[in-house]
Amino acid sequence: MNTHADLFIRLLRNPVKFRTFLFYKLPAAFFSGIRINGVDTTRCSVNVTYQWMTQNPFRSTYFASLAMAAEMSTGALAMMHVYKRDPPISMLITNMQASYFKKAISKTWFVCDEGQQISLAIKQAILTGESNSITVRSIGKNKDGEIIAEFAFTWSFKMKQV
Repeated sequence: MNTHADLFIRLLRNPVKFRTFLFYKLPAAFFSGIRINGVDTTRCSVNVTYQWMTQNPFRSTYFASLAMAAEMSTGALAMMHVYKRDPPISMLITNMQASYFKKAISKTWFVCDEGQQISLAIKQAILTGESNSITVRSIGKNKDGEIIAEFAFTWSFKMKQV
């Protein structure tokens, strides 16, 4: 495990620092009101609310807003496992697939519970010195537990050339 994971989790859980990060680095997520509900080394839960900034003309949450929240649930885990890593690791999404099942007309929670697999993929990239990819899933549900959408993101990890 990355010894800096706990520090990164504290940063994510600090509402002021997290919102400041979103404002400067991911302004679309900031203005969409995306929030991290819970995070540890293996799991991350993120929500997006149906509101004016996330709506589409069909009175539901715009698919891109759903994708943004889903990606954050996987990306926060990936960032946690590369945070202050020595040697430094670069990360990049190389593919995304999505399936939508139900209109998102209220808050949608996305959960990715594949932090352990992400950590192993990063370790493999370090061991081999080559780029290593992993596809992880994020499932979005409404308050009633109904599946709204499923996303699969392929993350590529590679040691940075220093």
